Amino acid sequence: MATNPSGKGGLARRQFLTYLVAAPTLTVAARWGLDVEPAAATVPSPPRPSELYDVGDFYKQACEPTKNMVLLEVAEDGAAWLRLHRMEVGQGITTACAMLVAEELDLPLSKVHVPMRDADPALLFNQLTGGSTSMRTVYEPIRRAAAEARSRLIAAAALRWDVSAGQLTTRDGLVVAPDGRTATYGSLAVSAADPGLSLAGVATKAASEFSVIGKPIRRIDAREMVTGQFRYTLDLDVAPGAKPCLVHRAPTIQGTPKRVLNDAEVRAMSGVIDIAVIETGVAILAETFGQAWDAKKALRVDWNPGSVDGLSNEDIFNKLEAATIPLAVPGVLVDTVDAEFRFAPVSHAPLESNSAVADVRADRAEIWSGLQTPIYAQQDIAEKLGLPQDAVKVHVVQSGGAFGRRLFHDGAMEAALASKAFGRPVKLMWTRTDDMRHGRMRGPSFHRVRATLAAGQVASYEHRITQTKTDFSHGIGEMITAKLSAGAGNLTYAQSFFNLMVECPYDFGVVTEVLNEPEDIHLNTASWRSVYSAMVRGAEELVVDEIAAKLGKDAYKFRREYLKHDAARAVLDKVATEGGWGRKMPPGHAQGIALHVEHRSSCAFLIEMDATDPKRPRVYRATIAADVGRPINPLGIEAQMISGLTDGISTTLRAGLHIKNGLPLEGSYSQSHFARQKDSPRDVKVFVMPPSREEPGGVGELPVPAAVGAVACAYARATGTWPRRFPINFDVDFDPFPPN
Repeated sequence: MATNPSGKGGLARRQFLTYLVAAPTLTVAARWGLDVEPAAATVPSPPRPSELYDVGDFYKQACEPTKNMVLLEVAEDGAAWLRLHRMEVGQGITTACAMLVAEELDLPLSKVHVPMRDADPALLFNQLTGGSTSMRTVYEPIRRAAAEARSRLIAAAALRWDVSAGQLTTRDGLVVAPDGRTATYGSLAVSAADPGLSLAGVATKAASEFSVIGKPIRRIDAREMVTGQFRYTLDLDVAPGAKPCLVHRAPTIQGTPKRVLNDAEVRAMSGVIDIAVIETGVAILAETFGQAWDAKKALRVDWNPGSVDGLSNEDIFNKLEAATIPLAVPGVLVDTVDAEFRFAPVSHAPLESNSAVADVRADRAEIWSGLQTPIYAQQDIAEKLGLPQDAVKVHVVQSGGAFGRRLFHDGAMEAALASKAFGRPVKLMWTRTDDMRHGRMRGPSFHRVRATLAAGQVASYEHRITQTKTDFSHGIGEMITAKLSAGAGNLTYAQSFFNLMVECPYDFGVVTEVLNEPEDIHLNTASWRSVYSAMVRGAEELVVDEIAAKLGKDAYKFRREYLKHDAARAVLDKVATEGGWGRKMPPGHAQGIALHVEHRSSCAFLIEMDATDPKRPRVYRATIAADVGRPINPLGIEAQMISGLTDGISTTLRAGLHIKNGLPLEGSYSQSHFARQKDSPRDVKVFVMPPSREEPGGVGELPVPAAVGAVACAYARATGTWPRRFPINFDVDFDPFPPN
């Protein structure tokens, strides 16, 4: 990103174009192929709720009142600055949004910069990043903002040259007159800010005019990342005097401190500045993180019990199974396919663990952290500190991964409480072990499935899901809905979101999918990439293979026959053709095929696996196709599909958390067995389908369920066994770290 001449993290006073505000320049706010048998007569299913109205539709409506609060600034050097009210966590939205601006402004992409926007309560619900909604909600407003900026620049040039605006064109950051005269955008900045300018009209480009949108573009921040120049939260030098801070945590999940037993001993250790008891543990302030780490290991603390003391995975699964809603009794003249599944808890495990910088004073506070819900973070921290909301400033920092983890501001809150206790700024970091054991997770789930078959067709499909509750107490990103979600009861909130997300793409007659979340198991949970769909749809795709086998049908052709929608059928056909579905495989090798429909998008995966050693299966080839409506950046979509494949390989084959006596055993990447490069296929082909709609669908969470299904199906075909517990190979093959 270009250096900011102001040196203060914002633009200099005369550096940008400001629209209708007391500044000299203009800020624009947006106003607005195989041989396939013909399909048989399947038993049609009524549309699922998410087919009619999904979570993205809901969030677009929530954003509607403030969608025109997009801030697009154009500097006097001709560069554009988009203050993005979503958070970049590796999914590539800064690049995609920069492309929207470059397209509508006729500006080189290299001149578009996309920093994160500070928490802004005026946005109401419009500053949450999650649910694969980002590009769906900003596509129109950002384009409209850029189109209006371009219209104002043209109007300013027309006034300067005394010509009709209709005679002028734009290219490469220039307004161009018919006689060849040009004016840079920067030179028109001040005059374009005049609210009295007469605009000929504002219209975004037609798709036929696109020269940037839809083209494969490398990430605008890639060079800084690979050269180590990118600055994450703990790289920032923003709070003078901030010192390293770690938190010593309980030996069980959600345990809290009573008192420190060796306070004087720890305070006397080299480099230790202070220690303080906060809500979640004992904060240690030191000259270096190494010295804080030494003090953390030396601390002896008397702890209150946690929420699952004494419980282990098996105990939790037994509780979940006992709480599962019964299936309907099948008729006497039907056949059934029945299955039960267990999915172990999984850590979000972002590469950058929880971190925050906080500077809390008696009358104000300032926070820097990676936050998917910054408005709620600001409001909650202010309430906890006893400060007015507008006395707490929260800066959103681009982060190294999230996957739903940063929907909660645990690190920022701890940093604020520690800073208040110490009376000075802090740089707080969660260790990797803290993040694995005490961070948020995808809770364990138990699934009971039954498909009834009659006259060679699927007549009904039932799926009962019992899962430890997924914490939605962040609401839709601010305090009001956060409080409402707590008041309504988590299950009510969760079932609503479940219905807006999970979609069975097949005509399986009467389809019922019911979620139950028992209230007696309390884990640190949060939405994990794809929330419910990775487990629900992953299990469903495996059952689809089982149904096909029972009916004596090919797994690909069976899916094709029962699919509801042509777009899903198209991506399935694409991977079957390009991946060579059905070719002969060596013993112990197999193909797996699966698809997923969600977020107004669809994708299909065909993978090939070597499971000659069932304890060490390896995916060595993958063919992927995705229909995401209007693809903005095909390279970004490709990256999302490959990362989804990695998550699918990881959580299906080896990655998970063993909770034992109230605490996960895993404390590092090596112990949690996320896929490494050696576990990833070298041969991966991703096909992004041509535009199928005018607007983009969701991408970030889309690939995971299909990847889970394809990997599970390949394993079943390669080994001749239907897996029922995930991850499939889930041994404790490491020596766990001490509890704290």
